[in-house]
Amino acid sequence: MATVIAKNYVHGEWRDAAQQFESVNPANRNDIIGTAPRSTAADVDDAVSSAKHAYESWRELSWVKRAEYVDTFAQLLRRDIEEVSALVTRECGKAINEGRADAVEALHMAQYVAGLGRMPNGFTISSEVASKDAFILRKPKGVIACITPWNFPSAIPLWVILPAILAGNTVVFKPAEQTPIVAHKLQELFHEAGFPAGVVNLLHGFGEEVGDPLVKHKDVAAILFTGSRAVGKYIQQVAAGDAFKFAATEMGGKNATIVLADADLDLAINACLLGAFKTSGQRCVSTSRIIIDRALEPEFSRRYAEKVAKIKIGDGMREETFMGPLIEPGSIEKWQFHNAKAVEEGAEVLVQGEVLTDGDYANGNFVSPFVYRFDGYKKNTFCLREEAFSPHVAIIPVSGMEEAVDVYNDTDYGLAMAVITEDYRKWRWVRDHAEFGLGYVNLPSIGAEVHLPFGGVKASGNGHPGAEGILDSVTHRIAFTVNHAREIVLAQGLSTTI
Repeated sequence: MATVIAKNYVHGEWRDAAQQFESVNPANRNDIIGTAPRSTAADVDDAVSSAKHAYESWRELSWVKRAEYVDTFAQLLRRDIEEVSALVTRECGKAINEGRADAVEALHMAQYVAGLGRMPNGFTISSEVASKDAFILRKPKGVIACITPWNFPSAIPLWVILPAILAGNTVVFKPAEQTPIVAHKLQELFHEAGFPAGVVNLLHGFGEEVGDPLVKHKDVAAILFTGSRAVGKYIQQVAAGDAFKFAATEMGGKNATIVLADADLDLAINACLLGAFKTSGQRCVSTSRIIIDRALEPEFSRRYAEKVAKIKIGDGMREETFMGPLIEPGSIEKWQFHNAKAVEEGAEVLVQGEVLTDGDYANGNFVSPFVYRFDGYKKNTFCLREEAFSPHVAIIPVSGMEEAVDVYNDTDYGLAMAVITEDYRKWRWVRDHAEFGLGYVNLPSIGAEVHLPFGGVKASGNGHPGAEGILDSVTHRIAFTVNHAREIVLAQGLSTTI
């Protein structure tokens, strides 16, 4: 495949920068997918200025008209869905069926947002005074900074960009530096769809050089961020320095699948395989803890380890691949550190993960799964509380549902949780007592849908979800009251009588 020369996109124009950086295939670091501009604070100023200028006219369009632009974009994305799927797989490494799923989720978001343009975006409600009508309306906030991760390089950008522009905002899009080529392709589709200049602006580059000046910019009204806990917390602190600035942050998790005593064991094993090892454990919702009733744990652990050992690892472009590489060499080092901490803290290793370097693995960032168990829960352990973001999974035996939920909650995070049970009373109790933003019953801890909220609690985020819920982050809800009488009467009983 030809090397792609990605560019920034500001005010309807493709632009270069003085310096470039390379995007490489994590399955084969010799495969250079493309180059992208290494942007600067000056580029941020230009992009924000462009978005601010475009906002004045874009906001004047109706929701329906803005949705028509999104619908055109959706049709173009459908046309190029296989190209986007392959780019996702080559650039972030996940298996091609996951690359397709990423692109399809992006398409679903575009279709969903296009449909929202003809749905109610406010409410008419009764006033206390019969002669008045009261309204609650959504108004756009202005320029929105969209900072997105590498692991869903087509889906997550559209989760945040499309609702923002539908509502009348304009956007500066800063993708992860690991996946600039997918972002470039998306921007080509925005350009082809005919969005007015400045509505969607794209800046490539690194966090310190682009992301930091973007979130601090005085003309950015809101920041939509998905990424690490450390960066998300920093963005929240930056936003708190400006009374007007808002940040919606989704910051990872230490997720778990809870397997209760009445669980279907075959279903539980498959749910935990998918939850733990798709995208090589590099999802913010990946299962890194399996909290299981003691009665089932021995058989589960034996069968799970046997099945994990059969996982096909390799280049994601091969249809038979179940698990691809980690995104970069630094991710291997982090995985090794978490594995060593588990052993140090007393874990029994069931599947000894290895760095894979022979043959087809020689130039990639490949590892095999690491699975371990504890003979009872150990509080204050690093490996059971901190996000590994890799194929690193703990099995934790517990005695009953209540202990399972206590163990699940014993981490700073609160993003995703799955429970495997045949008893509706039990899953309802778990639902009401576990601390999470995304819950699943008899499913893996992955599988978000675009018309549902996506976000976490505690250190996983500030309760402002992406996907469906992002409209609340990019609009102000305003009250608007109209008097139809010839005199003024207020709900509190005040009048004009002197």
